[in-house]
Amino acid sequence: MDRRSFVSRLGLLTGSLGLSVDAYPFFKKAQRINGKVLDGNRGVPNVVVSDGYSVVLTDKQGHYAFDNHADAKFVHISIPSGYEFNTVDNIARSYHRIGVRSEYDFNLRKLSKKDSKHQFIIWADPQVRNANDVAQMMATSVPDVQQYVSTLPYGTLIHGIGVGDLAWDNLSFFNDYNKAVGRMGIPFFQALGNHDMDYNKGGDETSDSTFQDFYGPTYYSFNRGKAHYVVMDDVRYLGKDRLYDGFISQHQLDWLKNDLKHVPKDHLLIVCVHIPVHNAVKNKQDLYAILTGFKNVHIMSGHTHYNVNVVKNGLYEHNHGTVCGAWWTGPICEDGTPRGYGIYEVDGTKLKWYYKPTGLPKDHQISLTVDTLTNQKRLIANVWNWDPAWKVEYYLDKKAMGALPNEKAYDPLAVKLYKGPNLPAGRGFPEPRLNEHMFAAHFGPEVQHVRVVATDRFGEKYEKTIKFDS
Repeated sequence: MDRRSFVSRLGLLTGSLGLSVDAYPFFKKAQRINGKVLDGNRGVPNVVVSDGYSVVLTDKQGHYAFDNHADAKFVHISIPSGYEFNTVDNIARSYHRIGVRSEYDFNLRKLSKKDSKHQFIIWADPQVRNANDVAQMMATSVPDVQQYVSTLPYGTLIHGIGVGDLAWDNLSFFNDYNKAVGRMGIPFFQALGNHDMDYNKGGDETSDSTFQDFYGPTYYSFNRGKAHYVVMDDVRYLGKDRLYDGFISQHQLDWLKNDLKHVPKDHLLIVCVHIPVHNAVKNKQDLYAILTGFKNVHIMSGHTHYNVNVVKNGLYEHNHGTVCGAWWTGPICEDGTPRGYGIYEVDGTKLKWYYKPTGLPKDHQISLTVDTLTNQKRLIANVWNWDPAWKVEYYLDKKAMGALPNEKAYDPLAVKLYKGPNLPAGRGFPEPRLNEHMFAAHFGPEVQHVRVVATDRFGEKYEKTIKFDS
């Protein structure tokens, strides 16, 4: 490690993990916050700086100042496009914990290439609870990301975002999650999940303390190219052990509205949360109202342990299958989606994506099952990353049969692995999920060859074939 990186790392550590006036209330918090955003000795203008309440821009010399909110715990910057992400062991660190001092500086370093093209991955719910979970994560999920990153051209810009439930109630496992991030070798940002909270410490305002000790603010933003990323906390702890709901606090919504004033409406906007917004956040309309006017909005979520894509009113929500599948009990989620994560490619304001199954190639996007019934057979296909822009077709003995009918159904393997109180062994609570990315058709027993071809919204084709013995 060279001297410059050592000093940078030391400064980030002392700034983000320094003295907390919350822990020592007899210290008086600074009433006025100020500082500089620098690239070497040069001030960086027009950088967004916030304490989670005020949102200001740096001036021509890189200076900023604002009155500190009484409830603010951190001062953080929205890393501007064209600059490296500040990290410690690949964990994003673009904040200082507010203490008794009033001045907080940030140091940036220019990227060596343009960042209009870049990639990111979404890790939903690694949710490790014991040493066996950690061992599986380290032996499967981490090497899969490492292998994927190794296939990218040298210098490709790629980062990750963990959309919550990094651990499973035992927050000491944040250390193991951090080791996983360190090994994957790319910058990682984190969102808070319901299993990442401190229970029995009071209400929602105190439930995030351990998460904040590890990862800083629970809502913030950053930029890369023409993409603006927002991470928010949509888990509201209700003050009783493990009781929570999906809700975005008003002060977060106020902050977001001010943050987005500095983002062009035609930029790509990516909002990352834990609980899916489309069906589980009580005040989702308040969020949607703030996002109105942005032309290209994608919401990234986790929490459910199944995969679904919801396109509605100009918004696209990707509710991801999980890194842990059905809580590390089998190779698939409750809807039959393989353990895995989302891979996203940004080109200017365009976004392209696919779901990457852990330990399997990119082209594994379909599972097929054929049941033998009385005088006929039934084809069941699961196309887990399907959305309404996909086309799913099938062929019987090489004859095109047209569109494979879409229906709500259970994945057959999920039923086999998880249905019933005694399955899976050790964690009997996973159950198969009725889902909307199933397709089915019936055909005669004389058919010897079945092929399903799924074409995604980008024209990528994926297929699966089953042949029967004569």
